[in-house]
Amino acid sequence: MNVLFLCTGNSCRSILAEATFNHLAPEGWKAMSAGSKPTGKIHPRSLALLEREGIAIEGLSSKSWDNLPATPDIVITVCGNAAGETCPAYLGPALRAHWGVDDPAEVTGTEEEINAAFTQAYRALREGIETFLSLPLDDLQQNPSAFRTKLDYIGILKFKQSHAK
Repeated sequence: MNVLFLCTGNSCRSILAEATFNHLAPEGWKAMSAGSKPTGKIHPRSLALLEREGIAIEGLSSKSWDNLPATPDIVITVCGNAAGETCPAYLGPALRAHWGVDDPAEVTGTEEEINAAFTQAYRALREGIETFLSLPLDDLQQNPSAFRTKLDYIGILKFKQSHAK
């Protein structure tokens, strides 16, 4: 199964999700990431955070959804709701869900505040991915409707609440 984490710039959130998912995923599951308007570079704080967490960064790149290495079975958009950010809509035949994470690259302030925003985005994504991977994946692959419901539930439970804090 191929999972696409999609956002606009493909420099922070979707990269964090791709690397984290691949670090945690069982055999046969693979994540990729892309952006509708990729920046062409990964934010250095994303790479530093992944390295601190012991997650491989080799092979990561900021890329367009026009250049995917495989057709996704599942597409999870990870754009935030702050600052009127518009999430791209993937129109291909895939199971789709939305996990709203605010863009840490847009945070201003002290080094500590900016690093905290990256850490918060990473932790939210990791928690969502861990919940995803704890599901009965073999069973859910046979029931796309139930799978979609579970993915939407993760989006509501794990990500909507983080905006209310």
